[in-house]
Amino acid sequence: MVTVDLNFADLEYFLLILVRVSMFIYVVPFFSLNAVPRRYRVVLSVVVSVVLYGVVPAQEVVYDTVYDYALLVAKELITGALIGMGVNLCASILALTGTIADMEVGFSMVTLMDPSTRQQTTITSTLYRNLIMLILVISGMYEYIIWALADSYELIPVYGAKFDAAKLLDVAIRFMSRYVLVGFQICLPIFAAILMLNAVLGILAKVAPQMNMFAVGLQLKIFVGLGVIFLTLFLLPTAADMIFDEARRMTVAFVEALM
Repeated sequence: MVTVDLNFADLEYFLLILVRVSMFIYVVPFFSLNAVPRRYRVVLSVVVSVVLYGVVPAQEVVYDTVYDYALLVAKELITGALIGMGVNLCASILALTGTIADMEVGFSMVTLMDPSTRQQTTITSTLYRNLIMLILVISGMYEYIIWALADSYELIPVYGAKFDAAKLLDVAIRFMSRYVLVGFQICLPIFAAILMLNAVLGILAKVAPQMNMFAVGLQLKIFVGLGVIFLTLFLLPTAADMIFDEARRMTVAFVEALM
C-alpha cells in the first residue's frame, strides 16, 4: 500500500509550479497548436509539474493574505509566458518569412485558414511553417523545450523572478531585431530573384513600351517565385538550424532578464 502525505503548504507550492508549466506549454510551439487537444496539454502540464515537484528543492511559500498568494500566481504566470516567448520566436519568424515572400511573388491576397493556429495565413507561410516545424520535431526541439523549462527552475526559483524593466526592454528589442533579421535571411533568395526580375522588366518597359509589363510581370513573378521556392527547399534544414539557434539564444536571454 502506497501512502502519500501532502499538506496544504505542499499543495500551494505545487500549484505555483503548475501555473508556470501550464503557461509555458500554452505559449511554446508544438504544444500550443490548436490541433493538440486541450486535455492532452492539461495532462502534460500536470505530469511535468509532478516530475518537477519531486526534483525542484522545496521552498516555503510565504504570504499574508489571499491577495498576496494571487500575486505569486500572477508572477509565475508571467514568468512562464516570458520564457516561452523565446522559444516561440521560431513560429514568428516563419510567419514573417512567408508574408515577405508572398508580397514579392504576388500571393499576398491569397490567404487560407491554418487549422493549427486558426488564423488567416498566406500560402508560403503555411508551407514554410509545416516543413520547418517538421524538421524541428525530427531534430528534437520538443526535448529542448522541456529541458529549458526544467533548467529555468535552477536559475529562477519558484516566485523568485525579478522583473527588471530595463533588461526586459533590451531583450524585447533584441527579440524584434532578430525576428526581422532571420526572417529576411530565410526569404532572401526569393527577394533577390524578384528584385532582379523587376530590374529586367524595368529595362524591357523602356525598350518596348508597347508591351503590357503589368500582365507579363505578374505571370513572370509567380513563375520565378515558385521556381525559387522549389529550388531552395534543400536549404530548409539550414534555415531550421538558424531558427533553432535563435530560439535558444532568446530563451537564455529571457531567463537571464528574469534572474
